[in-house]
Amino acid sequence: MKAGGLAGRHVVHAGDLSVEEIVRVLDEAERMLPFARGEKPTRAAQGRVLGALFFEPSTRTRLSFEAAMARLGGTSLGFAEPGVSSVSKGETLADTVRVASQYVDAIVLRHQHEGAARLASKYSRVPVVNGGDGAGQHPTQTLLDLFTIRREKGPIEKQRVGIVGDLKYGRTVHSLAHALSRFGAEMVFVAPPTLQMPKDALESLREMNARFTTESSLEKVVGGLDVVYVTRIQRERFPDPEEYNKVAGTYRIDAELLAKAKKGTIVLHPLPRVGEIAPEVDVTSHAKYFEQAFYGVPVRMALLSLLMGVEVA
Repeated sequence: MKAGGLAGRHVVHAGDLSVEEIVRVLDEAERMLPFARGEKPTRAAQGRVLGALFFEPSTRTRLSFEAAMARLGGTSLGFAEPGVSSVSKGETLADTVRVASQYVDAIVLRHQHEGAARLASKYSRVPVVNGGDGAGQHPTQTLLDLFTIRREKGPIEKQRVGIVGDLKYGRTVHSLAHALSRFGAEMVFVAPPTLQMPKDALESLREMNARFTTESSLEKVVGGLDVVYVTRIQRERFPDPEEYNKVAGTYRIDAELLAKAKKGTIVLHPLPRVGEIAPEVDVTSHAKYFEQAFYGVPVRMALLSLLMGVEVA
């Protein structure tokens, strides 16, 4: 596959890639699997450097980006908290990105404020990948979610996906819902009324003629789902602790609930989980969240190689 077309592009929003480009990344990720597992070596990105600018705590996203770059034969540098960067001295995000882009070939940015990655893309001379911005977007998580669904369940457009948990503050589900609607998948948004998808997100989905319904009871709909995508209700996103306490623990995936699900239903979670999925589920055929975490490596290998314009052979 030629790398042209995506080379030099920024990926800030799930909508920055066309459906055809998303399929291209997923196809390329399939090809990356033996490299991601360490079964085949490559030095395709030797001499290339990834800048990992993480202004907010993250484990999976940062490690999988760094693993992806290492598997490609490149290296990574950066920081995992703003306290060790010049931001602590008052430097603006724009200047931090301007400087970092002088040293690296691509930047992955994680930030607590929605819109930060878009701002960074205006000042960077190298591709910027949004590694999650506040309650905004997390496009590479969406790519690996789509990859997981396609590998584990088949054509994305044929799936009925239940998206469960914190749909108000969850950037992951905002990106995923947007992408699933573009593929024509059917969605059921399962959340307490106070944590349902924001009105503007629902309106945007209606404008896309997306197929979706809203529901508060997971038990009521689980039997009709092909994919149960569970998210953590995020304590840190709530401005009022009392509001968090009202909804914490609302949904829990366990053996009793999954007895009502179809045999082939899979359970996904962007992780970390904090009680949303009982450990007893881990050993069932429904559990695919750890495979999902691994798929972050081949998907990010595919995306980084395409954005940096390197061909993996």
